Amino acid sequence: MNGTNGHTTRPVLGGQSTAISDPRASHVRRYEKGQPVWRIQCGDLISRERCVTVFVDQNEVVLVGPPGETARLTSGQLGELRAALNEAAKLAER
Repeated sequence: MNGTNGHTTRPVLGGQSTAISDPRASHVRRYEKGQPVWRIQCGDLISRERCVTVFVDQNEVVLVGPPGETARLTSGQLGELRAALNEAAKLAER
């Protein structure tokens, strides 16, 4: 969906939308139940679309891979995962 100021918006939990400054980014920080959650798109070993999820729980960073799967990330997706993990780590330190 196109929002104001040339940003793309995507629906999130509760019907709210979050503005995305770079619509080409495959990971998006969203807020679910008031907490930031990052979902990084990836593929599995047979090229199906999957995602890796990052969130903070009780001052710890939680990384959730596809259920029973292997996550295959391109160098760009790996950079996005690195950025999400860095941001989550900063929040966990608070």
